Amino acid sequence: MNSPTSQATRLLIMGPPGSGKGTQASLLSEHIGIPAISTGEIFRAIEASNSPESAPVRAIMQSGGYIGDEVTAGLVADRLSQDDCRFGFLLDGYPRTLPQVETLDALLGRSGQTVDAVISLVIDVDDVNGRLLKRADIDGRADDNQETINVRQRVYAEQTAPLLDLYRARGLLVEVDGGGPVQDVAARILTALGR
Repeated sequence: MNSPTSQATRLLIMGPPGSGKGTQASLLSEHIGIPAISTGEIFRAIEASNSPESAPVRAIMQSGGYIGDEVTAGLVADRLSQDDCRFGFLLDGYPRTLPQVETLDALLGRSGQTVDAVISLVIDVDDVNGRLLKRADIDGRADDNQETINVRQRVYAEQTAPLLDLYRARGLLVEVDGGGPVQDVAARILTALGR
């Protein structure tokens, strides 16, 4: 079995909403040369479209909820089947629930693959709430208001945080301090992955 620090190419990045996952995923993706796949970006693109799926996706996102496992699994499976994922990927925002872990395990298992490492950004909840409110001012994201932030943090704590224990038990969890300047966090991640 590969250790989580030995040239992993199939990576997950986890952390509470506002922990900087998207920013770090983008930097790490560029450094390693694998695509960063954000389910949040996929959903925001659907939300902004005029497709039949846009209205229900918009309603769920604006309430702070998460899109259902079946829909999310289908989108992820489709994205991972694309040619640029042959040599690896970095998933940001998936899996979020135990059923999603099982689905991802089965999807990768069909081609004899596994997740190589799971990066967990560890950061204080007050810090992430401040980041999200600042992002709302800068980017105008409707899903970054205090009520929605509170819901998203609670859902993360209840549904996603327990996955960290599962990945820790598998020997895949790489915990990284997510506080401080972006480049410092990026350097910590690369060091933790042996890159």
